[in-house]
Amino acid sequence: MTTSGFPMSDEGNTNDLTLRQLRELASNLGIGRYSRMLKDQLVRAIDRQSDPTSESAERSTDLRALEAEMLPAPRPSAQTSVVFLPRDPQWAYVFWELSDSDRRQAMADGASQLVLRVADVTGLGGGAAHQHTMQEVVVNSHATEWYLPVPLSDRDYRVELGYRLGAGGWHSLAFSAVARVPALHPSEQILDQFVPFSLEAPAAAAAAVTAIPQAAPGIHERVYQAATSTFRAFGRGSEAFHDVDAAGDHSHGLNASGVGVWASGRHESGAGGVASRQRSFWLVADAELIVYGATDPAATLRIGDEVVPLAEDGTFRLQVPFRDGQQLYPITAVAADGEQRRHITLEFARTTPDAHVNSAEEAVAEWF
Repeated sequence: MTTSGFPMSDEGNTNDLTLRQLRELASNLGIGRYSRMLKDQLVRAIDRQSDPTSESAERSTDLRALEAEMLPAPRPSAQTSVVFLPRDPQWAYVFWELSDSDRRQAMADGASQLVLRVADVTGLGGGAAHQHTMQEVVVNSHATEWYLPVPLSDRDYRVELGYRLGAGGWHSLAFSAVARVPALHPSEQILDQFVPFSLEAPAAAAAAVTAIPQAAPGIHERVYQAATSTFRAFGRGSEAFHDVDAAGDHSHGLNASGVGVWASGRHESGAGGVASRQRSFWLVADAELIVYGATDPAATLRIGDEVVPLAEDGTFRLQVPFRDGQQLYPITAVAADGEQRRHITLEFARTTPDAHVNSAEEAVAEWF
């Protein structure tokens, strides 16, 4: 008997093989863990495996015969479906699956191109869509996924999968569920509460910290007003970012060099030798200040005259406006029996050397 080119007539011939040859022979025979065996162990394992009357050889033969008689496992038939997943405010990920029967039927109807239809369904129900916003994206007929550009953020969309027919018709296959594309601009909701954490504490301990209790309404502005009352004469406040005084704009009708719009060949109505360009534009920017710390949970904490609530572990965190000028925050902690106290005074200053801004609501069309 010969296996993989090595003579296997008797045990002596097996003993004449090198360890490397024995390992190669054991691998061909399907012997497990042969790389961990010594030479004499490999010889015995190979002899047992090579003996047609051995129990292991009979069991291997029975398994091969059983596998040969078994039919291939049935595969579930594909169901035509499409899934729409917004990735960010500008892109969405779409993947789909086509059943063989639907593909054959579409080919029989004269299908020419596989298409994704993106429809804006914001505020609508019952399968309706804003038809004027529908967009079609031709995809590869063998593809199963695609990235789609989103027309507008902060809207609801639904994707339809179908074939465009050669004769000009449409063969619809499936609709996705409606999904909301997130807004591109920052959220207008302001959250004043933060989960306290420490860079030295493990993550599990930080997650178990109790959230800071809700502060009294208006405490943030009152603390800020008290902190700036001494320095009210300095600065005019960053609220000027949101105030546009049209009457005070003495550069009306002038460009950056001081020359009026007439010099450019057009007047204020946009007529003239140069093609008119007009649009509204806006910018808003501001800053906030976070005052935080910790003391004995039973103590009373004040910033100025305002009592600041403490969490169960004695931590506190307060988000206050950070406008132009000086801000002074005297922080005092008094023990529950009134016998001990600690205090600290924090002083901050902010300046805004330049501000040419306005909000989206205040934006008006202007020539440029």
